[in-house]
Amino acid sequence: MSEGIELIVFPVGDLDGAKAVFGTLLGGQPYVDAPYYVGYRVGAVEVGLDPSGHARGLTAPVAYTGVPDISARLGALVESGAEIVQEPTDVGGGKLVAVLRDRDGNLLGLTQNP
Repeated sequence: MSEGIELIVFPVGDLDGAKAVFGTLLGGQPYVDAPYYVGYRVGAVEVGLDPSGHARGLTAPVAYTGVPDISARLGALVESGAEIVQEPTDVGGGKLVAVLRDRDGNLLGLTQNP
């Protein structure tokens, strides 16, 4: 069972320019503001800006669905025809993220909280 969309990450080339646009769009300041990631809270969803996303093959925003077992869901998605773009990676504090590409080229994200 999915825990819903928890995170949407936008790959950005100009982090300062993106912060100006997203700060205006979302009406506030980021709660995480680091050179490697900027994050905003919008209700129950986090909106993130990733300045290294393009280098990792991300070409569009990625919506991350929360799952209780990232390895099991990753395996099921690969079995259904998805292709792994990024293996599960600890992004801090035990939070795992992974990215897949569906049969149409859409990027799908998974996240598992510790």
